[in-house]
Amino acid sequence: MSLTRRDFVKLCTGTVAGFGVSQMFNPSIVHALEKFVPHVFWIQGQGCTGCSVSLLNSVHPSIAKVLLDVITLDFHPTIMGSEGEMAWGHMTDVAKEQKGKYILIIEGAVPVAENGHYCVLGEVDHKEQTMLETTLEMAKNAAVVVNVGTCAAYGGIPAAAGNVTEATSVPKVLADNGIKTPVVNVPGCPPHPDWMIGTLVFAINAIEENGLEAGLGEVVKILDSNGRPTPFFGQNIHDNCPYLPKFDEDSYAEVFTDKENCRYELGCKGPSANSDCYKRKWNGGVNWCVENAVCLGCVEPGFPDEMSPFYEAG
Repeated sequence: MSLTRRDFVKLCTGTVAGFGVSQMFNPSIVHALEKFVPHVFWIQGQGCTGCSVSLLNSVHPSIAKVLLDVITLDFHPTIMGSEGEMAWGHMTDVAKEQKGKYILIIEGAVPVAENGHYCVLGEVDHKEQTMLETTLEMAKNAAVVVNVGTCAAYGGIPAAAGNVTEATSVPKVLADNGIKTPVVNVPGCPPHPDWMIGTLVFAINAIEENGLEAGLGEVVKILDSNGRPTPFFGQNIHDNCPYLPKFDEDSYAEVFTDKENCRYELGCKGPSANSDCYKRKWNGGVNWCVENAVCLGCVEPGFPDEMSPFYEAG
């Protein structure tokens, strides 16, 4: 089986139920990615590391295959072997060499209160390097910023009512500081592995085929008004839910163990959520949120405050 990069991108953004990116890799597909391998830096702010864990749960290919063959991951606090000044120095040195060409992935919100000192990533020459400072410095010289998870994309749980850190989404932080680097949001709490890998592959392919500037223009074309790739976030959960006929019949479940009726009155936020969870499914295609509980609307900018309470009495 021989696949071109274009064929691979079609698979990445495909909508065949139960046939996700993480289930499609084989050596011929990986070969389609070998022409252009970008340098990638992954930094983490206010979050739970769940987005990284989700990516690590990619079934096929293994995460090692993704990191070694699809991208060159130069910095990731959770999985890299190096630490301290050595790791930080490597990131800054490579970023200088690859100025304007690297991909910056951000996980977690950015606290701006107290000059950003609620989240410190490292120390250089006895000076703390805050998430705020690092985000601004790395983003301004990146080819594109990819925000993985709702915390980075929209503020998420760290920015919920009552927070004292002034947790802020990455797009707002960049806009407030006049940084115009293209931004792609891959929300979710956490995002599906396919959404992250597929978005990266689409961007890499577009840049290789069209050049850096035009390629990024192609990426921007597939984004919705909230900065999300429409191949993954272009369909409404409720409109495609297997329980939709029961909703139309006003047949509602009163308990989660009811596998026959609509879960809207239990608090399901499917009408407000847009993603392909209903057909891509999770855990290697085994199940998805509405199959066992309710949709929390975690891919939307209003999560969690506008989606609360998560559960309601039936």
